[in-house]
Amino acid sequence: MVGEGDAEKHEPNENNVCSLTLGPGLMLDGSTVASRFLHVELELNVHLRRLSFSEPVHYIYNPLEYAWEPHRCFVETYCRGGQSILFLGMNPGPFGMAQTGVPFGEVNYVRDWLKITGEVGHPPSEHPKRLIKGLACIQSEVSGSRFWGFFRKLCGEPDVFFRHFFVHNLCPLMFMGTTGKNLTPPELVIGEREALLALCDMALCQAVAALGVTMVIGVGRVAEQRARRALTAAGMEVRVEGIMHPSPRNPLANKGWEAVAKAKLEELGVLSLLTM
Repeated sequence: MVGEGDAEKHEPNENNVCSLTLGPGLMLDGSTVASRFLHVELELNVHLRRLSFSEPVHYIYNPLEYAWEPHRCFVETYCRGGQSILFLGMNPGPFGMAQTGVPFGEVNYVRDWLKITGEVGHPPSEHPKRLIKGLACIQSEVSGSRFWGFFRKLCGEPDVFFRHFFVHNLCPLMFMGTTGKNLTPPELVIGEREALLALCDMALCQAVAALGVTMVIGVGRVAEQRARRALTAAGMEVRVEGIMHPSPRNPLANKGWEAVAKAKLEELGVLSLLTM
């Protein structure tokens, strides 16, 4: 796959706060929270490569391989330690993380608000309707636009958000059928789904331990349920809550997701952390 250890090195952008010279095949020293978090993700990639999937899956994209540069930039820039709350999504969307390597990574917010840079390659096989164009993608991911747009309104600057919060996806893989239709993990064959999610659950526990967060907020019911199941089974005393997913597939989200999310964060007692 593109993005393995023999990938080309790239010169860092002088306007960017993170180094883009290290490829995913190089060792991480584990001296920082970001390094430990990235190590968990690289280890998960190794296990995911051993899985196989049958109908209805025809295409599998892993942006933690071909979009490793911007993903690593995101983690090294914003995973700073001391953050107490993790927003957890389920898996990449076709015009969000699949393009940028950033969870809920709608291109405009990733490039212009988060200031993330990095070259993006390609998965081994691409559907002609779901081509990877990286940060040059002109199509907008509605879920990502709603998610990051909401927090930009509340926080103003990314540093305010990332003072207490970080964002992650349970599963880094995006699945598609023959038509290019996005397939969520619950739509996979049950045995293949459980094998996948068992690995993702384990990696989530390791990521939570590396981050040291005390609360996980699942974005959508499935992410919330998986987080609660995984962390409880691991005996980890981490509070798990949830907020509505901003997907346009959700009729309630289309009626005013921001108001619902704001009310829920107020109920959870964390809204004030976004405006400090």
